[in-house]
Amino acid sequence: MLKIAVDLLWLRPKKVGGTEFYIRNLLDGFLQLKEPFHLFLLVSADNRETFVQYAQDSRIELLETKVLSANIAGRILWQFFCENRFLRKHGIRKCFSPVYCRPLFNGGVVYVNTIHDLQAAHYPEYHPFHEIAYSKLCWWLDVHCSRHIIAISDWVKEDIVRRYKVAPQQITTIYNPITVNREQTAPFEQLAGKYQIEEKAYYYTVSQMIPHKNLETLLAVMERIKREHVELPCRLLISGVNGAGREALERRIVELGLKQEITLTGFVENAERNTLYQHCRAFLFPSVFEGFGMPPIEAMLFGAVVITTDRACIPEVTQGKANYVKDPYDTAGWIAAMKNPIDRVAEMDFGAYDQMRLTKKYYRTLSDLFA
Repeated sequence: MLKIAVDLLWLRPKKVGGTEFYIRNLLDGFLQLKEPFHLFLLVSADNRETFVQYAQDSRIELLETKVLSANIAGRILWQFFCENRFLRKHGIRKCFSPVYCRPLFNGGVVYVNTIHDLQAAHYPEYHPFHEIAYSKLCWWLDVHCSRHIIAISDWVKEDIVRRYKVAPQQITTIYNPITVNREQTAPFEQLAGKYQIEEKAYYYTVSQMIPHKNLETLLAVMERIKREHVELPCRLLISGVNGAGREALERRIVELGLKQEITLTGFVENAERNTLYQHCRAFLFPSVFEGFGMPPIEAMLFGAVVITTDRACIPEVTQGKANYVKDPYDTAGWIAAMKNPIDRVAEMDFGAYDQMRLTKKYYRTLSDLFA
């Protein structure tokens, strides 16, 4: 029987973007498994309540620590020097970390880690020195000390192999499970009033407000549409958790005279997000770096035409069925794609992201690794 700890100390609810959706989708999948397992969810004092519902299943048990996930430095130090002892004290010698974080030493515990991307290595200019140093240390530990690595796309796997010269067989690719309830929507009429939008007359994106998401290019696109009177909707909604770049983005919106054209919604609940996917003219995803990139797939599940870039893993996970802008920073290229987008949503194999299919792959992979 699979009997392991799952390290969730890193999770700050509604503040870590796609990684939170990924692990919650995976845990929801485990609840539906018929195979035998017992998971010990290693939780912090300030994220525990968000995992209580999982402990209603007798196969899942919460192990609460005194760590505060919001205290990132304190959490890292505890993981480095105290986590192994805590796990051993509870008779646990096997631990799955769904992110790259892990202790400095194995300390009698076997670890398997998921690496979502090597972002800080590709774009060090977007990260403070301590974040880069910590990320690189953990990636090195994952490669050299963990039993195995799970990558969330083949592109990430190849990136790890290339950068760390690790054997490909040491890494297994498992896509992120994507679950959207197509019945979970909000009345469009309410959102139309709330955001001053009309059916198929606005563009939508879901993104953290951080530099590599390339949101400034979309601002420039909207400014050009407005200034040149291009026959396209000049209305854009941007949803997502606030990143370090929100204030700069807000200032730029004002500078470009786009306060009426662009709305930053902040975090939105699934029902609202799903409706905005469903009724937009197109979903725009200008990111230049992703380890996986769930929003374009979610948008396609709701029938939205997607216009995005051809960078990193994006063509892989969208199966070549989106509209791709070759130069992510070229406003003319974006406008050309927005004028004549091709709808290939019906060609998508959404089974590749099926929750239970991928949960079972995780179950088999972890069972083999921890056997």
